[in-house]
Amino acid sequence: MISISSLLSRPVALIGLALAAAALAPAQSYVPHAVEVPKGASYVLADGAISIVGNDGMEDLLNKWNELFTKTHPGFKFTMLLKGSSTGIGGLTAGVSAFGPMGREAWPTDVAGFKETFGYEPFDVRIGWGGYSRPKHKNPPAIYVNAGNPLAGLTVAQVARIFTHGAPGGDVTSWGQLGVKGAWAHRAIHLYGPRDEGGFATSIRTSLLGKRPFAPVYEGLPKLADVIAAVAADPFGIGLVGFFDSSAMPEVRIVPLAAGTGASYALPTDANVSAGLYPLTPALHIYVNRAPGRPLDPLVKEYLRLVLSPEGQAVIAAEKDSDNGYLPLSPSAAAQELTRLE
Repeated sequence: MISISSLLSRPVALIGLALAAAALAPAQSYVPHAVEVPKGASYVLADGAISIVGNDGMEDLLNKWNELFTKTHPGFKFTMLLKGSSTGIGGLTAGVSAFGPMGREAWPTDVAGFKETFGYEPFDVRIGWGGYSRPKHKNPPAIYVNAGNPLAGLTVAQVARIFTHGAPGGDVTSWGQLGVKGAWAHRAIHLYGPRDEGGFATSIRTSLLGKRPFAPVYEGLPKLADVIAAVAADPFGIGLVGFFDSSAMPEVRIVPLAAGTGASYALPTDANVSAGLYPLTPALHIYVNRAPGRPLDPLVKEYLRLVLSPEGQAVIAAEKDSDNGYLPLSPSAAAQELTRLE
């Protein structure tokens, strides 16, 4: 329980975080465990600072977590080199970073060097969600169709059967196979998306669509705007698109998605994303170096405990209306991630 007297003794910024943390009940508040600056760790700089390399879009989050950590663990200090998500796992691979904060799932190209160096993949901890759909901001990754297309929604399995070749159940190549009637019933599906060259399209294909190759008719385009324009001009088109502001494009619409058969279709609203109902919004991640079957570095574990606590999740909740539109995990999802630290 957070008392009024304790709140009055805190800085205004921390009061806001404490109130936001209270709103995330019934999760248990953070109780700090004693840890020490690890001697000889390669991520500890000469002045004793803990180095963090990774996503610059998470700078405000990291600054606030570092502040909370140093308040509960006096004597610790942090330094950060934040140049983008693509640097997060590289910092772990080089041993110069305690954590690899990333605003997206690691791509195969990110993981390759780490796995070659250590023989296993980095340990992935989900800590929040990377955005939701709102006017004049980038929508999360989505499937788009022409605004005139009557398609009600798709499951992830259907998306895989549409965009890749060889999925269980067979390839979906016509709109009629999806139950779409009228002018669409006997027309072929025209596929558009980013090029399959190690980035977003490759990540979605390998992580969500069964690692199968894209369908032969998939047209990879150089820019996301090109994909949107193609779908806008093609009544029978469907596009795979990453973060993009389509609010000025009424010729296209986002397709509601369901994680599995029988689940309700969901658009990437804040409520649906927070509840984990929209399957294409990327999670916010902190990757760390943890060998399979081995315990976490005590400092790393303690920092992650803070991030996943109500106080740490309140830091993310406070970013909802920012340009990034970050959202916290649900209390149950945060609790699940906490158990994975053991």
